[in-house]
Amino acid sequence: MYWLFNSSIGRKFIMSITGTCLVLFLLFHMTMNLVLVFSTEAYDMICEFLGANWYAVVATLALAGGFAIHILYGTWLTLQNKWARGAEGYSSGNKTPTEWAAKNMYVLGLLIFLGLVVHLCNFWYKMQFAELIHSPDAIAAGSGLVIELFSKGIYVVIYLAWLWTLWFHLTHGVWSAFQTLGWNNKTWYKRVHFIAYIVATIIALGFAVCPIYFSAVHLCNGTMTLF
Repeated sequence: MYWLFNSSIGRKFIMSITGTCLVLFLLFHMTMNLVLVFSTEAYDMICEFLGANWYAVVATLALAGGFAIHILYGTWLTLQNKWARGAEGYSSGNKTPTEWAAKNMYVLGLLIFLGLVVHLCNFWYKMQFAELIHSPDAIAAGSGLVIELFSKGIYVVIYLAWLWTLWFHLTHGVWSAFQTLGWNNKTWYKRVHFIAYIVATIIALGFAVCPIYFSAVHLCNGTMTLF
């Protein structure tokens, strides 16, 4: 177990495992969001099921822990790589081009974190957290909260920009996780790269459906505002 915490390979392994868990959560959350487009009742039932119940709270804590570990190890690896490269940056002897996302993973990660803070303030704070502290303002019907939020143009733009950032982060992150976990031979290199783009695109487009759909509805109804 020592190698997990005191070697570059171990730290990358932990990044891959936590990143994979976060991707699986994103796929679940994306699917949940898509339900709202077809049925507000079904979406509210899911929100109620995932309210302040013990299993939902445990899952939330586990997710928060995984996210914290992913950020801390990402910071550690970024600083380690920066110190190792020194003034040379990303230059290398074989002149192999490095993808833009690979060179900016940490910055992309920070932008994703900021978007997550906005997301938590808009939804989790008003729903699960408010229910946990028994606030009279706790909102059980999440559908109304989502639909109302995307009647404001500023939030539609913020969420779509955040998803664009997430897409770039995932295109390299998923591919890197596969490599770290051993799928890095010549046969699987291009396949894994393709899979990473497919996964990132599915997640980004899946999440984009709600803000695009409900903003279009508000535009048609004349209820769209800027703020």
